[in-house]
Amino acid sequence: MIKPLGTRVLVKREEEKNVTESGIVLPVESDKKSKIAKVIAVGDGKTSEGKEIKLSVKVGDKVLLGEYGGNDITYKDEDYTIIDENEILAIIKEDEK
Repeated sequence: MIKPLGTRVLVKREEEKNVTESGIVLPVESDKKSKIAKVIAVGDGKTSEGKEIKLSVKVGDKVLLGEYGGNDITYKDEDYTIIDENEILAIIKEDEK
């Protein structure tokens, strides 16, 4: 298990799929990484003026990442990205109105 430190977050990027409305699968550029990821683990946050500040994201959240942020790693044949929380652009909330 990987436990991020501080304000770092461990995410697993979603597979990039390019499918047209008619169902034709288009090739994906091999160097292009998905910007959508699932949070796998989070650090403990940070302390400011003696107060504990928790992270805004939690395990299971679907998030939007910047194009070039984070450090890609492979652990037990799985690809992950460790990214600082301030590099996460948004939490994606589906099915909310």
